[in-house]
Amino acid sequence: MAYEIVAHDVDIEVSGSATMSAYLARPAGGGSHPAVLVCAELWGVTEEVRAVVRHVAELGYVAIAPNLYHSSGPETAFGLEESDANRARAFELLGRLTRDEVETDLRACTDYVRDRAGANGKCGVLGFSLGGHIAYFAASRLDLAAAAIFYPGWLPVAGTALSRPEPLLEVTGAIAARDVRMLLFFAELDHVIDADQRGRIGDALAAAGVRHETVVYPKAQHAFFFPGRGMYDKAAAEDSWARVRALFATRLAQ
Repeated sequence: MAYEIVAHDVDIEVSGSATMSAYLARPAGGGSHPAVLVCAELWGVTEEVRAVVRHVAELGYVAIAPNLYHSSGPETAFGLEESDANRARAFELLGRLTRDEVETDLRACTDYVRDRAGANGKCGVLGFSLGGHIAYFAASRLDLAAAAIFYPGWLPVAGTALSRPEPLLEVTGAIAARDVRMLLFFAELDHVIDADQRGRIGDALAAAGVRHETVVYPKAQHAFFFPGRGMYDKAAAEDSWARVRALFATRLAQ
């Protein structure tokens, strides 16, 4: 069943007088639904990410994608077009993120959808690349029932994104303590996350006792999920999405 949905941009008050933009979609009409945080790639809340938010809402969830670059200016609200210049700009914006500020922003989103958008009950998170990195972090700090994580960069390596001052992989014990069920997708030919990193991530999850499943798609590349790109892998994208749907249906059902 695909729900009819409504979708629009929202402004959310965060700490002090700061305002964060976000893109929200939910089933039309009344009623309450579980919530899903959607965490964007390096490029921010682009139309590709917005399409994912709408697809999640069509499954019966209140979905929201926060603009985690909001403190760098309102021009970041609709993401960055992919280019070499914007890649450098995005890494500059990324370098300004801190763990505590990201937690504050994510909590502001969950509060907003519960207070203003009819979300109720359990919450999950879905993230791609940088967003997978953010989703891994979210699972260590927020009350989440499920996390679906696509090719999360920089988890075992200190110095990038939220892997400061130590690798983000070191928060894995907190994920286990919160009993977040995790589903992780990797690409065999990923230029960002090699087999060694995949192994280190799997070992950390197993050692901590996190209930998880990892899937590695043969011959797939980083960013295989999004159509219209050279890296797109239709079979991997469709299989991973079916697994996401099953995870959320099992873990977020009220």
